[in-house]
Amino acid sequence: MDTRSTNETMLGVMPVLFVGHGNPMNAITDNEFSRGWEEAAKTIPTPTAILCISAHWEAKGTFVTAMEKPRTIHDFGGFPDELYEVEYPAPGSPALASEVQEGVRLTHVEPDQAWGLDHGTWSVARRFYPEANVPIVQMSLDYTKPPRWHYDLARELAPLRSKGVLILGSGNIVHNLRLVDWHATEGLAWAQEANEKMKRLASTGDDQALINYHSLGKEVQLAVPTPEHYLPLLYALALREKGDNTSFFNEKPDLGSIFMTSVRIGRS
Repeated sequence: MDTRSTNETMLGVMPVLFVGHGNPMNAITDNEFSRGWEEAAKTIPTPTAILCISAHWEAKGTFVTAMEKPRTIHDFGGFPDELYEVEYPAPGSPALASEVQEGVRLTHVEPDQAWGLDHGTWSVARRFYPEANVPIVQMSLDYTKPPRWHYDLARELAPLRSKGVLILGSGNIVHNLRLVDWHATEGLAWAQEANEKMKRLASTGDDQALINYHSLGKEVQLAVPTPEHYLPLLYALALREKGDNTSFFNEKPDLGSIFMTSVRIGRS
């Protein structure tokens, strides 16, 4: 029996998620954000595999991890030893990597044997699937390309939704580390305005405005000083299909200048 085909029939069209991952400590801290991730995982079928587009893998070109056993990358500094000791031994999926290579026409996708799972991926995935039993492939962000290009690339990934694959974007809608306020108990005024503006545009399906985010005003420019944490949102929005609903969770600020707002796109 073709297990993959059976899974496709059972799962239908998988939802798509964009997750605000924020502070790496969320990976090991029991808080409202990590609990929000756990609750989000309960709203979707267990996928056959995950394809993650993380803010923390930028490259010149487009790559997919193609190894059987991706390593856990501790790509941060200055945190407690406990965080560096975390290993997330989820298997890779060379088969999914090949499927991505074959399905993308916009650019040449190269297999990668060196990267692994960075914290934009494993910090969330270990809350979704603590047994590390779902295969994961990461796809890099080509830092030489504009937002529209990333959006168009994401649209070519759409067939994977019907094959049981969870496509996961991991970044932050509002992410300005230079303006962090360690004593803030709510979002800074500009951050709140940017978060609400981008939520409103995502809710109404105005993807074109979000692609052209540089034209959305000073608040959004402060929210997105560099594109890497924002682009994974465009990957999720590009995969929205007729009949999908768009909802939000973890709609809270952290340290004033970061918003953990996350997006679920799906049929129910």
